[in-house]
Amino acid sequence: MQEQKLQELLVYLSNNSPFYKDLFARHSINIAGITTLADLSLIPTTNKDDLQQRNDDFLCVPHEKVIEYTSTSGTLGSPVTIALTGNDLDRLAFNEYNSFLCADGSSKDTYQLMLTLDRQFMAGIAYYTGIRKLGAGIIRLGPGVPSLQWETIKRLKPTAIVAVPSFILKLIQFAKEAGIDINQTSVKKAICIGENIRNTDFSLNILGKKITEAWDIQLYSTYASTEMQTAFTECGAGRGGHYQPDLLIVELLDENDQLVGPGIAGEVTITTLGVEGMPLLRYKTGDICMYDDAPCTCGRTSLRLSPVMGRKKQMIKFKGTTLYPPALFDLLNEREEILDFVIEVYSNEIGLDQVLLYLLPAEDSEECDHRIRAYLQARLRVSPHIKYLTAEEIQKKQFIETSRKPIKFIDRRG
Repeated sequence: MQEQKLQELLVYLSNNSPFYKDLFARHSINIAGITTLADLSLIPTTNKDDLQQRNDDFLCVPHEKVIEYTSTSGTLGSPVTIALTGNDLDRLAFNEYNSFLCADGSSKDTYQLMLTLDRQFMAGIAYYTGIRKLGAGIIRLGPGVPSLQWETIKRLKPTAIVAVPSFILKLIQFAKEAGIDINQTSVKKAICIGENIRNTDFSLNILGKKITEAWDIQLYSTYASTEMQTAFTECGAGRGGHYQPDLLIVELLDENDQLVGPGIAGEVTITTLGVEGMPLLRYKTGDICMYDDAPCTCGRTSLRLSPVMGRKKQMIKFKGTTLYPPALFDLLNEREEILDFVIEVYSNEIGLDQVLLYLLPAEDSEECDHRIRAYLQARLRVSPHIKYLTAEEIQKKQFIETSRKPIKFIDRRG
């Protein structure tokens, strides 16, 4: 099935994509010779730089066929526009319909969406249309404002929420202070977006544990990107995000663009199937994951992706230690002395990576400062720079005017 769809995609790209027409010509690629998935390795990869520099050249349809313009969040450089046709929007809805089914969803559920549906955010429209296709109820409340979230939960009794995990912690904290018994509410599950809740062995990480220790709730992790227009979503077994092979070809590649085996870290590289507006061929996402191809206990047999271990461009070399932001997030989430944080990386005068932690401490005292510094020294074996901020200052750092979700990592290198 994938090989047939791949051949159809190659013909479509060679007829309609200025970027890929050029790529095939420059590398003397005869698409008639690409007949199997193994033959994909004969085609050069595409990356974020290509998409940023030649964004319009990826469009395969006339502008009048475009129904929706979405964009990436711009985490790794300037945002990229992804244009969708009516068929692409239907495909996007089908993708999320499958995802919510995978996460034990049904028409009996009501989902409270704690995320933005504006600002060209593809995920917002994907969740909305996918849940609608499922026939479930939808409450579009948007991000933030814990008091309003809880008032709506009490009034409309949703069975599930879709939210960023760190915001779920804020919901828990607000409920504690307001005397709300969260385990007596209607919410029994959460679709977690934008942040890891698991380690690479699929056990809950610090963030996941903090949520489930306070709230008897089933967590489902999901991984997607605007460019791939497809999601990898967990089932109830919580053993990785399930692959949708009818919508995507996925390869995990090493530094030499060779396929890696199960349990080995590689860069998620995707070829979209069934996309009309801006299809992508061997596109390197920059996300580093591992995969497991053993059949899942839920009965599905396609591979499952681990949580994102890091972004290729976000790797930090700090005083001889290699760090990825997710590992730092885990360290900072673990400490009760640290209520919130933003990590900033910049280059010093000789071009080496420096790490500055903006922290919201639990208390303003020398003792608290000493405990935080001793902990970071012990766990990292290096001492990052620390700057303490107030709750208001941290909020301003995390939510700049254009952001759609809290920014916890700022990269000022280069």
